[in-house]
Amino acid sequence: MSARLPLVGRGRRTFHRLARERVAIVCLAVLALIALTCLFGPGLTGHEPERTYPDLRRLPAGIAAQPDADHLRPALERLAFRMRVRLDDVSREGDALRLTLGSDSGIDRRSLVYLPRSDLFGEPRVVADAESGKRLVVSVPVRHLRFPLGTDVHGRDLLTRCLVAGRISLLIGLTATLVALLIGVGYGASAGFLGGGVDAAMMRLVDVLYALPFVFFVILLLVFFRASLVLMLVAIGAVEWLDMARIVRAQTLSLRERDFVRAARALGLGAPRIIRRHIVPNTLGPVAVAATLLVPRVILLESFLSFLGLGVQEPQTSWGVLIAEGARAIESAPHMLAAPAAFLIATLVALNLLGDALADALDPRAE
Repeated sequence: MSARLPLVGRGRRTFHRLARERVAIVCLAVLALIALTCLFGPGLTGHEPERTYPDLRRLPAGIAAQPDADHLRPALERLAFRMRVRLDDVSREGDALRLTLGSDSGIDRRSLVYLPRSDLFGEPRVVADAESGKRLVVSVPVRHLRFPLGTDVHGRDLLTRCLVAGRISLLIGLTATLVALLIGVGYGASAGFLGGGVDAAMMRLVDVLYALPFVFFVILLLVFFRASLVLMLVAIGAVEWLDMARIVRAQTLSLRERDFVRAARALGLGAPRIIRRHIVPNTLGPVAVAATLLVPRVILLESFLSFLGLGVQEPQTSWGVLIAEGARAIESAPHMLAAPAAFLIATLVALNLLGDALADALDPRAE
């Protein structure tokens, strides 16, 4: 690829090559769908991410309306216990239940508020009052709740949780990658262009940071700071720029002796301006490919740390946190592991395939 080729022309040619790759188009569509679903989906599921349904715990994935016949009776018995009444009879009339409640000491009608508070039933209506308030016949509508991916051990909707978790995982992946780009590109371009002893000293610092175990570095941070999303971004961004710096340095070493760089020096341009206007723009091809492959690596790294309990903390959640929860309940509720793992795998595979397609599109030898 010629260094003098205008960036607009390069970008247009890369776009046309990428558009001919069906795999790349499919990956872009999958990533766009996942991003839009995670962004707008939680408001469309009908469930709050932290809303618990104690009577609907560990429901398997399905589209059947809940509560079904297997969960109605236990839910009503739990509510009757809280209301301090007996559940003498239950009959169903379409979408409503006819409950016969009894109590030797009389029924306080204010306790009927427990029925709609459970989110399983609507507002109750007293049909009959017998034995001086010791026996009530109540009609209460049954709500139709759907959990396409099931519920977790606390009775929370797993689809909503996966979508909210996707926001955090994608945010960490994109933000940490942006930090790595800003630091790595500037550091690598400066080291490669300046060369000599400055280059040697700067790259030895990179080697020292490479030798520091990442998990040990995170644990060390947790000793002094409270675990949080910001700390996670700092920890990942502090080490992921090292590969980017080496890639850009290698490209800069091959560019600094090119004719257009020599011409810029002859015109009296300073090093910062040459790096900004000539070196960095000509490294964007390899940088774009590396950034595309860095995003899934950061997401996977965050998931690994969250799996170990060193990452995102409650009430926030991420795909790694959900996978850790699913792994602990894999025998009794395998869907808790399958749902977030499917989101994570689809994102990682799409990003990696897109990175490969982008590398091919940027290959100067490609026709």
